[in-house]
Amino acid sequence: MSDSDIPETPEAFSLFGEPLFRAPLRPETLEKQEVLYAEALKGYRESPDDPDAIIWFGRRTAYLGRYRESVAIYSKGLERYPEEPKLYRHRGHRYISLRRFDLAVDDFEKAAALIEGKQDEVEPDGLPNERNTPVSSLHFNIWYHLGLAYYVSGRFEDALRAYKACMKVSKIPDKIVATSHWLYMTLRLLGKGNEAAEVLEPIQEEMDVIENQNYHDCLLMYKGPTNVEALLEKAREQGALGLVTIGYGVANWYNYNGDLEKAKEILREILDTGSWAGFGYIAAEADLKRLE
Repeated sequence: MSDSDIPETPEAFSLFGEPLFRAPLRPETLEKQEVLYAEALKGYRESPDDPDAIIWFGRRTAYLGRYRESVAIYSKGLERYPEEPKLYRHRGHRYISLRRFDLAVDDFEKAAALIEGKQDEVEPDGLPNERNTPVSSLHFNIWYHLGLAYYVSGRFEDALRAYKACMKVSKIPDKIVATSHWLYMTLRLLGKGNEAAEVLEPIQEEMDVIENQNYHDCLLMYKGPTNVEALLEKAREQGALGLVTIGYGVANWYNYNGDLEKAKEILREILDTGSWAGFGYIAAEADLKRLE
């Protein structure tokens, strides 16, 4: 039997039990990520006990779509540093990618306990944005991803608690719109419409959003008067990323407004993109699993 005859190993399985295979990266992205991976591997080999070297090795591995391998790297690091919240934060993220929501919750809850009473710190980007300005931080990412892990598990009261904690550390526009987007959706799913409306009050058209423009667009849609179908068409024009982010918000808008069949139609369209590692994709998968 030749190598070509051996079936490819799935990276994960969907909530419907379907195998999820590593998605090919665009050639220019792959080339860049492979260079960065080689640098991280070299750093790890030179300093295998350095927590930052472990984290970057895990991150660069995950950016190549090798999520199971990245989890193993973080797990090995946690054997050496069981009190390092950054390792729990990054492993938890990849547990979400792998649909191991229970394990993700455990990791983020541990991370949240470990950062209690400590000062937040900026988290460097894997690929810097156009302004070369990081827009996330350790505390933000722990609470944000904990909220997501609860959200996709259908544990909306727990998600609400996490997102409210996340809002306390969301001090810049990118953090504000990202947290507000998921907080708003959580509140609407819990039937707390008045509280959800309060989340939208600080959201304005003129906000200096660097990375999370799609979340900003969704919030403006929730607030009005953005045309929902026009925004959905904009999402489709952006391709998979637009559908996974904006499309998920639009699907929820239809759900909140009583058109469940339209919402499910858009959720299925999101799954058709194949971008299975995106948070909106995972949430769409969880919603359809719950609704069907």
